[in-house]
Amino acid sequence: MQTVASSEFEREALQAEGVVLVDFSASWCGPCRRLEPELNAVAEEMAGQVKVIKVDVDASPDIAEKYGVQGIPQMNVLKGGQVVDRMVGLMPKAQIVTALKRHL
Repeated sequence: MQTVASSEFEREALQAEGVVLVDFSASWCGPCRRLEPELNAVAEEMAGQVKVIKVDVDASPDIAEKYGVQGIPQMNVLKGGQVVDRMVGLMPKAQIVTALKRHL
């Protein structure tokens, strides 16, 4: 899973083809750290269908603010540069995959 800075977000998320899962997290966030292996597994299982990227809310507060991130971990599903779904909190891989498949 690639960590994306503010300067790369438009290219990596908004202009990307297909579905993009954006994980808003921070290094100090325990649930975020526990979610990371689940998201890595999602990225591996759905390679070629879904692009999974991470945004560190401390390093890129402008993006977090733009997308209304109030609690982390928060995952936004983007398609065509638009938010089509939002998930908040620690979730198992299967639940994330099910949510993503609705947007393929």
